[in-house]
Amino acid sequence: MKGQYLKRQVLNGQVLKGPAGKAAAPDLFRSSGIRYLYHLYIERKMTMWVADAWKDYEVIDTSRGEKLERWGEYRLIRPDPQVIWDTPRGREWKKPNAHYHRSKKGGGEWEFFDLPDDWCIHYRDLTFRLKPFSFKHTGLFPEQAVNWDWFSALIRARVEAGQEVRVLNLFAYTGGATAAAAAAGARVTHVDASKGMVGWARENAQLSGLADAPIRWLVDDCGKFVEREIRRGNHYDAIIMDPPSYGRGPKGEIWKIEDSIFPFLQRCSLLLSENPLFFLINSYTTGLQPAVLSYMLHTVLDPVHKGSVDAGEVGLPVSGNGLVLPCGAAGRWVAEESSGS
Repeated sequence: MKGQYLKRQVLNGQVLKGPAGKAAAPDLFRSSGIRYLYHLYIERKMTMWVADAWKDYEVIDTSRGEKLERWGEYRLIRPDPQVIWDTPRGREWKKPNAHYHRSKKGGGEWEFFDLPDDWCIHYRDLTFRLKPFSFKHTGLFPEQAVNWDWFSALIRARVEAGQEVRVLNLFAYTGGATAAAAAAGARVTHVDASKGMVGWARENAQLSGLADAPIRWLVDDCGKFVEREIRRGNHYDAIIMDPPSYGRGPKGEIWKIEDSIFPFLQRCSLLLSENPLFFLINSYTTGLQPAVLSYMLHTVLDPVHKGSVDAGEVGLPVSGNGLVLPCGAAGRWVAEESSGS
């Protein structure tokens, strides 16, 4: 897909777009943590999908296990396990609007200085309501915007060709992907086990001008919903899933992503239509690296559908130094008809 994502490589200490070039390593790479990331990219020749089209959000800097972010007009400091480097902090760190402090006993708490209870930011034509809540979260994962752009282009192309696109969004959280897919012209089924998250997602859709869009909102256990859909004989042209690392079902069933994701992927594949468009898996778990996601998608989908698989890390640009903060991984399968468009 031309222009749908940027391939970024770290070469000689510099993040580059497109073809690799030569550059001297900056002094920043003397930090042991960033030097580790540098060697990781050099050795693996990794590709990242970078969400760099934001105007209302940015990572300003990262240091000592935390990241300094701008969400609209407000600055937050939040912990990030990827930030293993200790680099100097500038003056921009001194006056955040809120700071989430992680506890050594687990969890943590917010310290508020000058922050409203909630506020909105925009991405392209979408609007999202934010509010700080438990476990450092704000209600949005901004790195996912690069995936929204990718599948939105696929959906639009098929819709413009006069075909309907039915999308199933599992573990759908506050509906960033749901809103993006609906805005692109898809009929979306949004499933999440949390009633509060589904309500928040509906509000985001309304704020984005999608109140009348063909979105089905369901509060349900994703595993049980998939099994019922299989029995009903229902099918979807695209599936998006953002599974948690760990969770419990309504009857105490344990979800552990390393044990549960592959059989769940197998079951979900039975819901794909005869003319599927794409399949997207997101992972924030370090054990599910891009190669693992790629292997699973190939194993499950290659025998029954013609298409291509790509997997890589997802990242956010750091405006203060031009580097990229890794934010998990994604695996993408796309139908043969669309992979070259």
